[in-house]
Amino acid sequence: MPRVDFIIPGFQKAGTTALFDHLGDVPGISLSATKEVHFFDDESVDWSSPDYRAYEAQFPVQEGAVVGEATPIYLYWPNALERIATYNPAIRLIILLRDPVERAWSQWRMEIKRGAEREPFAWCIREGRQRLFASEPWGHHREFSYVERGFYGEQLDRLFGVFPREQVLFLKAEDLRTDPNTVLAQVCAFVGAPPPPRTEPRSVHVGQEMGGLDPADAAHLRAIYARDLARLKDLTGISF
Repeated sequence: MPRVDFIIPGFQKAGTTALFDHLGDVPGISLSATKEVHFFDDESVDWSSPDYRAYEAQFPVQEGAVVGEATPIYLYWPNALERIATYNPAIRLIILLRDPVERAWSQWRMEIKRGAEREPFAWCIREGRQRLFASEPWGHHREFSYVERGFYGEQLDRLFGVFPREQVLFLKAEDLRTDPNTVLAQVCAFVGAPPPPRTEPRSVHVGQEMGGLDPADAAHLRAIYARDLARLKDLTGISF
């Protein structure tokens, strides 16, 4: 039997770190030693015959615990969902969503801070998107995918082609920030863990780092995302 029972596969900059930290305080849940395991997006693995022992070695053995991890690139990275389904077709997935314009701005700020990005945001979300077509896998990039990771409807449509809806829980990052106890109760019930202890809100970075975003850039992204957000609402009922 596969050891891992649930994964938080997305979305980046939508509260996955805060949720992982919260779940680390829940008795009966055992998490990976590090937050992002990056197994199913590892292109060096022989995916015709993967060694899952290397993956499961990332998880401390805790008898009777529900085991999980959070690697928010899995939803975006090609073939990652299919690889997860091969590993454990019954796995449960927790998806955190955030306004895609805020998410893109937050990711760019992170990459600037890391030193991976040196170009201004306005260029990155316009001409800079062409960089993805010079990368491998074609059309995808770990750092420069500010716009592309925000096409939630497109990615979730692909998700539902791999997993049934009843194995997926959708949460909004804003709800985790304002009402973590309700969200954690939902998560624990969904993964089959005991009720969580009471907790206090923690930093989720939602709505807290939007200073400096040019209204013209925000309007540009909202126009790009309009059709996809309608698709998201049709698929999940969630809107921003």
